[in-house]
This record gives sequence, C-alpha cells and structure tokens, in this order.
Amino acid sequence: MSKFDSTVPAPALTGTQWLICVIAAIGFAFDIYELLMMPLIAPPALAELLHVDPYTDSGFKAIANWNTYIMWASAICGGTFGLLGGYLTDRFGRRRVLTWSILLYAFSALAAGFSTSPMMLLVLRCTTFIGVCVEFVAAVAWLAELFPNPKQREAVLGFTQAFSSVGGLLVTLAFWAINSNRDLLPAIFGTFDPATQSLVWRYTLISGVIPALPLIIIRPFLPESPVWQEKMTKGTLRRPNIGELFQPSHLRATLVTAFLFACSYGVAFGAIQLLPQIVPGLVKELGPIPKMRTDYEKLVKEQGKEAKGAVALSTKLKDLDKKRQTVVKDVQLWQELGGLIGRFALAGLAMIVLSRRNLLRMFQVPALLVVPLVFLFPAAGKTPEGILSALHTDNIMLLKIGIFVTGFLIVAQFSFWGNYLPLVYPVHLRGTGEGFAANVGGRMVGTAANALTTLVFFPIFLGDATAIKPPGAMGLAAGTAAAIILVLAFLGSFFLPEPKPEDMAE
Repeated sequence: MSKFDSTVPAPALTGTQWLICVIAAIGFAFDIYELLMMPLIAPPALAELLHVDPYTDSGFKAIANWNTYIMWASAICGGTFGLLGGYLTDRFGRRRVLTWSILLYAFSALAAGFSTSPMMLLVLRCTTFIGVCVEFVAAVAWLAELFPNPKQREAVLGFTQAFSSVGGLLVTLAFWAINSNRDLLPAIFGTFDPATQSLVWRYTLISGVIPALPLIIIRPFLPESPVWQEKMTKGTLRRPNIGELFQPSHLRATLVTAFLFACSYGVAFGAIQLLPQIVPGLVKELGPIPKMRTDYEKLVKEQGKEAKGAVALSTKLKDLDKKRQTVVKDVQLWQELGGLIGRFALAGLAMIVLSRRNLLRMFQVPALLVVPLVFLFPAAGKTPEGILSALHTDNIMLLKIGIFVTGFLIVAQFSFWGNYLPLVYPVHLRGTGEGFAANVGGRMVGTAANALTTLVFFPIFLGDATAIKPPGAMGLAAGTAAAIILVLAFLGSFFLPEPKPEDMAE
C-alpha cells in the first residue's frame, strides 16, 4: 500500500493556496539567489578589496583564502541564528519569523554592494546568510502545515523547493547581464576600470534586494500555519526544547539527518562553489591578462589613461574580462540547469518511491561515481608545465556536461531534506528539528568542507608552484574532498530512519 493512500482525496488548491505556493517558490528562489551570488562575485570583489591580481599565483591564493573566511564565517553565523530561528518559529509562529528574516537579508544584500573592505563584505554576508537560514526553516515548516493531505504536501514541498534552482539561474543571468552592459550602468562607484571591475560585482550584490520586494509586501498578509495557530490558541502547543532532539525517540533522526545534511553542504561548498575560481584557468586566451594589466598600470602611471597605448590595452582587457565572465557564467548556468531538473525529478520521485533511504540513494550512488571525476577533469593535463596548460577551450563543453550532471545529483538532495525532515518531527518540534539538521549539520559543519578544500588539500596539491598552477591544484583538491564526503554520505544513508506513518499524516 502506498504511503499516500488516504480515505480523503487531495482537495483542489484554493486561490489563497496557489498564492502561498507562488510566494513560497519566490522565497526559495531568492534564498539561493543570495547564497550563490558569492561564488560569482568573489574573484572580482576580493581582487578589488584586497588590491591583488586574481591571475597571479599570490593573488589567486589570497582570494581563495579570503573567500573561505567569508563563506565559512557566514555559514557559521547563519547556522547559529538559523538554529535559534527554528526555536523562534516554533515559539512565535511561522509567518512572523518569515517576514523579519526576509527584511534582514534583503537589506544586507543591498548594503554589501557598498563594501569598502573584505571585513565589511564578510560582516554583511554573515547577516545575509542569517536571514536566509532563518527563512528556510520557517518556510518549510509553514508549508508542511498549510497542506494537511500527505500527497499534496509532498508535491507542494518538492515543487516549490525546486524553484531554488531558478534562483541560481537568475543570479547567473543577472551577473552576465550586468557584466555585458556595465558601460550603461549609473556611475555610482565610478566608471569601469579594468584594474578593479568594480561595477560588475557591486551591482550584482545590489540586485539581491529586487526579488525581495514582492515577498516583503505580500507575505505578512498570508495565513499563519493552522496547525500551529490552533494549538497555540487552545494552549496545547508544547514549547520547543532542543533537548528533546536528543531523547531516545528522536536521537537517531537528529544525528543522522545532521550528518547527511552536512555531507550535502560539504559537496556544494567544498567543490561546486569553487568552480568560478577553477574555470578561467581552462581558457588559454586569458593567460596574457596578468602581464597586460601590469603594462596597463605602468602606462597609466607614466603617461595617463588617455595615452594611446593605455587606451588600447584597456580595450583588450575589457574584452578579455568579458570573456572570462562569460565562461564562468556559462559553466554556472549548466550547473543550475542540472540542479533545477534534479529538484523536479526528486519532487516527482518522492511521490512514488516508498523508501526514503532508496530515494536518497538514487542520487547518492551516481554522484559518488561521477562528481569526483568532474572536478578531477581540469587536472587532466599532460604536460609538466602545469595541470591546466594542456587543456583547450574545447574541453569546456565536456566540463559543462559534467557540471550539469553534478548539479542534477547534488542539488536535488537539498529538496530531499526539505521533504524528509517535516516527516520525522512532531508539530511543536518541527522547526527546531529542521533547524538543527540544516544549521548545525549543514551550515556549521558541512560548509567546513570549503576550508578542507582550500586550506588543507589545496596547499598539498599546489606544492611547488612551478609544477602545478593554482586552478589545477584547486580542481584536484575539490575532487578529493567531494570523493571523501560522498563515500561518507552513502555509508550514512544506511542509518537513516524511515518516517513513521503517524508522523507523515500529521
């Protein structure tokens, strides 16, 4: 008998429920829009704020280190406050926490565009991450309780979360559109200078406030969770206690879901989000950029920006920079398309596959076989001058296919957790339980994989800089980290508890 069999058929969605689904989908898309912005803007932003050249070995390493500090610090802050947000969601209601979390990350994204130092960018990315983490926990609990029919609930949770990958597509396209039309943008930060690239990353950050506007306006007027509201009104709502997560009835679910959530985040942060730093090394035409920049700055210093040679170099640098941004955008776009299709595939499979363990393994097993190879591919050079030196632009197509499959297999697992977690905790503990798995497991522990890749494996593979170039070493490091994490995740799936029928019907 299917777990979705019920004597009561799923009712047709009302106009209000359709609006709720639309707003939830926009919310999930905006969450990912904000989070996936950092990998795209990190190289140009940190190059400007640190005053380094990303095409030199020292500049690449400085940017990689600071990118790790920002991503890990923001994830730890987001995880800490996201866990608190789960408690507040259970204590004060889903809708109220949703509204305030949206306001926090929308205005943090806007302010980040005006950063004047790496530390200022770090702080504002932390507050952005806090808002996103709190909003996700509240939104999942809210949706799970607004749709009491089990089959309908699975569909709503699966398909609204699938729009998270739309957010990834949107930020990739926004980054590309801003880069392509930067000469037309208002000169708030000065005109485009090939030595700073200020306009592209700043306007990309500022664009993060735009999708928040409909959420800020509409969400406060949507209904509260009827399950939570009824129990709160009757005085029967038990106060959440994080200690309950570690009682025998919930201990296994708490530990295993936190561990597996950490693995999902580990592959994303330890490998996928490093691609924008790896990809430009595949394009041989970009090799002359460091020398051209040095020549440009020397000419400007000696003869001024209007000198004939400086103008010519500036034009060439603009063209090469656009090419670099376009290649990064193209690869990112393929990854986001794979993630989007993967989320929809997960949403469909969740309605027909009975075992939650088997559903998860349908994505884990092929990921274990494919994903490490995708990141080892950029390290497939055949000449001693450097891992990437033998690769040509033609190989980018193979990388795009690989990252599409990676996105399909890894990003879909985030939708899995959004469907699974509401099924293993009671109403009064749902936000707290989801918050622990997503924030302690995923964001605090899982994002440490970024540091594992860049601060541990990357220096090991880099070794003597004359033997291997930084982008190639980063590819090796990311592939190694992904392989280790995926093996651990597969082993952990054997301990994942199957939801009880009575929990799934609540």
